[in-house]
Amino acid sequence: MKVSLGPVGARLTALLPGRTDLAEIRRAPRRNLLAGLTVAIVALPLALGFGVSSGLGAEAGLATAVVAGALAAVFGGSNVQVSGPTGAMTVVLVPIVAEHGPSGVLTVGLTAGVLLVALALLRAGKYMQYVPAPVVEGFTLGIACVIGLQQVPNALGVPKPEGERVLVVTWHALEEFAKNPNWTAVAFALAVAAVMLIGARRRPAIPFSILAVIAATVVAQVAGTDAAKSIGDLPSGLPAPSLSFVDPGALGSLLAPAVAVATLAALESLLSASVADGMTVGQKHDPDRELFGQGLANIAAPLFGGVPATGAIARTAVNVRTGAGSRLAALAHAVVLAGIVFAAAPLVSKIPLAALAGVLLATAVRMVEVGSLRAMAKATRSDALILVLTAVATLVFDLVYAVIIGLMVAGTLALRAVAKQARLDQVPLDPGDHSAEEHALLAEHIVAYRIDGPLFFAAAHRFLLELAEVADVRVVILRMSRVTTIDATGALVLKDVVEKLNRRGIVVMTSGIRLDQRQVLDSVGALELLRLDGREYATTPEAIQGAHAYLERAGLLPPALSRPHRISEGAEETVG
Repeated sequence: MKVSLGPVGARLTALLPGRTDLAEIRRAPRRNLLAGLTVAIVALPLALGFGVSSGLGAEAGLATAVVAGALAAVFGGSNVQVSGPTGAMTVVLVPIVAEHGPSGVLTVGLTAGVLLVALALLRAGKYMQYVPAPVVEGFTLGIACVIGLQQVPNALGVPKPEGERVLVVTWHALEEFAKNPNWTAVAFALAVAAVMLIGARRRPAIPFSILAVIAATVVAQVAGTDAAKSIGDLPSGLPAPSLSFVDPGALGSLLAPAVAVATLAALESLLSASVADGMTVGQKHDPDRELFGQGLANIAAPLFGGVPATGAIARTAVNVRTGAGSRLAALAHAVVLAGIVFAAAPLVSKIPLAALAGVLLATAVRMVEVGSLRAMAKATRSDALILVLTAVATLVFDLVYAVIIGLMVAGTLALRAVAKQARLDQVPLDPGDHSAEEHALLAEHIVAYRIDGPLFFAAAHRFLLELAEVADVRVVILRMSRVTTIDATGALVLKDVVEKLNRRGIVVMTSGIRLDQRQVLDSVGALELLRLDGREYATTPEAIQGAHAYLERAGLLPPALSRPHRISEGAEETVG
C-alpha cells in the first residue's frame, strides 16, 4: 500500500539526494579524489585562520570544514560546491562570541540552519537572485576590509584588545604595537601574504598558502623564537556533540544575528554555486537543494564545536579548476581534513598565528574584485551610492545593518527611478471629421490627458497636484491604456481627483482601462465613480463622442455639432 507523505513530506523527499546523484559520484572517481585533495590543502590554512578569527579557535574552523563540508557536499544543490568557514561569517560571529561565548554560536547556528531548511521547503531559493548586485559587491568589499582589520593584532604579534568594533580594536592594537614592537610577527604575516599574492599571479595552480604556512612554521621552529605565537594545542579528533545553549533570556538578542547568518549563508552559497555553474559545462545547481544542504550543515557544525558555514567561492573555484565534476571531490576534501584533525593535530598546533594572519590578509585582498567595483561605480550614480553605503555600513556597524541599509537604499532609488518614468501629458484632441472652427470650439470645453507608466504610491500624488490645477474646461478625458501598473494608493488618488473635479463642475471621462487594473480600481470604489452616467469608454474616440453628447445636453455646443460622427478604425486608441 502506497503511503501518502503529504505536501511537506513530498517536498522534503524532493530535496534529498537521489539515484542520479549516486550515479554521478561514481563517474571519474580518480579525478574527483585528486581535486578533493587539492582543495583540502588550500582549505586547511583558511579553516584554521577563520576559526581563530571567529574567536572560537583553530579547532572550530577545522570542525566546520569537516562536518559542514561533508553534509553540504552530500545534501547541497551543486555537484562542485565546497562549503566551510568563510571570512564573511566570522564578521557576524565575532560579536556573538564576545558576548555569549560558544553557546551563543551554537544557538545562532542551529536557528540559522532551521531557517535555511524552512526557506528550502518554501522554494525561496529563486528569490535570492533579486538582491541587487551593488549590495552584494558592497558588503563583499566591506567584509574584505573587516577581515583584513581583524588580522592586525595577530599580524603585529600583540594580544587582541577587548571590544567588538573592528576599527576600535585595530586602533588599540596599533597603540600596543607602538609600545612594544614585534617585528618578527610582522615579517611572518607580510611574507606569507606576499608569497600567496605573487605566487597566485604567476602559478595559480600551486597552493602557495599551505607552502607559505609550512615554511613559516619551519622557520619559527628552527629559530626557536617565541615572538611569533603559535596556534596552540589542538584536540586529536572532533569533539563529541554538545547541546550547550545560551540562557533563554538571551534568545531574543540572538534572533537578529541568526537571521543575518541564514541570509549570509543563503546569499554567499547561491552566489558561489552560480559562479561554479559559469565555470563548468553542463552543471546547473538547484537553489532550493543548496539551501537545504546549507541548513543541515549549519545545524550540525555547531554541535561539534564548529561555526556556521557557507559555500566558499575561492575553494569552489579551486575545486572546479582542478577537474571536479561530482560531489565526491567536496566530500573527499572533508575526509582529508578529518584525517588531518585526527593524525596531524600536534603539527598543526605549531603554526604561528602571524602566518595565518598573513593567509587571511591575502584572502581579503583577493576578495576585492577591482574590475567589478570599477564597473559598478561607472554604471550609475545610484549603483555607486548603494555600493559605498553598504561597504561603509559593514565596516562601521555590522553585516545585518549593512544588508538592511543596502536593500533599503536600493529599493528607494529603484522606486524613485520607476516613479520618474510615470508621466501625465496633455494631448491634443483628434480633429476627426470636424471643421477647424468646430474643433477649436470643442477644445475650449474638453482637455485630454494621457497617463504613461506606473500609477502607484511613489508617483500618484504628483498626478493629484497636476490634475487639481485643471481649470476653464467642462470635461477631462483620462487616457489610461498606457498605465503599466496601478496600486491601491494610485487608485485612491485617482478617485480623489475625480471627486474634486466633479465638485468643481468638471466631468471626468476615461478610456482604455485595462482588464488587469479594474480589480484594484473597483476595490477602492474608483471604478464605480468612473462608470457614473456611463463615463467610462473603451477607446478615446468614443470618450470624445461621449464628451460631445454631454456638452450638447448642457447647451454648451450648438446643434450643428450634434450630427453623427464617423469613427475610423485608425482613430481608435492604441497602446504606445
